Amino acid sequence: MILDAIPGIQKRNIFKLLSKYSIEQLFQLSPKQLRHHGFCDKQISALLRPSYKQIEQNLSWINHAENKYIICFDSHTYPMQLKEINSAPFVLYLHGNVSLLKTPQIAIVGSRRCSPYGQNKAYQFAASLADLGYTVTSGLALGIDGFSHQGALDNSGYTLAVLGTGLNKIYPKRHAKLAQDIIENGLLVSEFWPETNALPSNFPRRNRIISGLSLGVFVIEAAKKSGSLITARYAAEQNRDLYALPGSIDNPQACGCLALIQEGAKLVMQVDDIANEYAHLSLTKNKNYPLKSNPKNHIDTKTNKQYPLLKYIDYHITSLEELLQRTPFDIITLQNQLIELEMAGCITITTEGYLRI
Repeated sequence: MILDAIPGIQKRNIFKLLSKYSIEQLFQLSPKQLRHHGFCDKQISALLRPSYKQIEQNLSWINHAENKYIICFDSHTYPMQLKEINSAPFVLYLHGNVSLLKTPQIAIVGSRRCSPYGQNKAYQFAASLADLGYTVTSGLALGIDGFSHQGALDNSGYTLAVLGTGLNKIYPKRHAKLAQDIIENGLLVSEFWPETNALPSNFPRRNRIISGLSLGVFVIEAAKKSGSLITARYAAEQNRDLYALPGSIDNPQACGCLALIQEGAKLVMQVDDIANEYAHLSLTKNKNYPLKSNPKNHIDTKTNKQYPLLKYIDYHITSLEELLQRTPFDIITLQNQLIELEMAGCITITTEGYLRI
């Protein structure tokens, strides 16, 4: 924990030193020797004269609730999968079911400003993966992350959330209830001190842990400059499998996924496209609970015949003007059928138009 408190230190430099010195020897190095290894005066002071008050405060975090853990890199609980990555965290703060650290995990990430289509697919794929026995890993963010966690939880599966804040500072705040559900039925993970607030620089660091813990990373909707592509880049660097959901070329939130597919990510159309890659694993399927669909997006198989308007609505945004041009219906008939389709859960209404689910 002393090493974790050194400001601005590159973890790879510490690991390089630990390949030459034991922990005990490292603390016995002189300031001159430490400068030779690239330490500045502030870092030397933090190593040789650590703030034990801050360290004790961090350690006391585990005393305030059940199922809290702090594990170091050399702990037997530390996941081997994560040890393989560059700049692995020295310390992990955990709240929930710690055994999930070593379960087969699939990360699902994507845009915070996802479309209803992306929301639905994140929920469905997470539910299906959880039902097959995978732990669904994501970052507790709004959008795709939240729907992925919820999909796993609603189907009595397991999910793991890696935070870009300390575990006493749940972010975003609107996911406080979701975080509590994950504590009870999954695991929260952070490398940051418990009182660490949300800082922009923390979230890319979080992303390397999401991919590092996982067998593969599945990207559902990502713009060209999405943070999800940072996770995808880490996945490639860490030799993890990379998957992407195709979307409409007219959807800006799908451009990142389409680019990943062009670069070699596996195109995913159904959950078996992922699961078949790990057929050699012995997973325990969730047999005790029937797989649920998203209750908001349940579709009756007879709806195409029941609602003739449905075939004119795309799986990306279709405006009212487009529907007036495509269909033989007058405006009154059109509006009445749109209301019926929304009530039946067949479409979603957005500010730009209508989206088939």
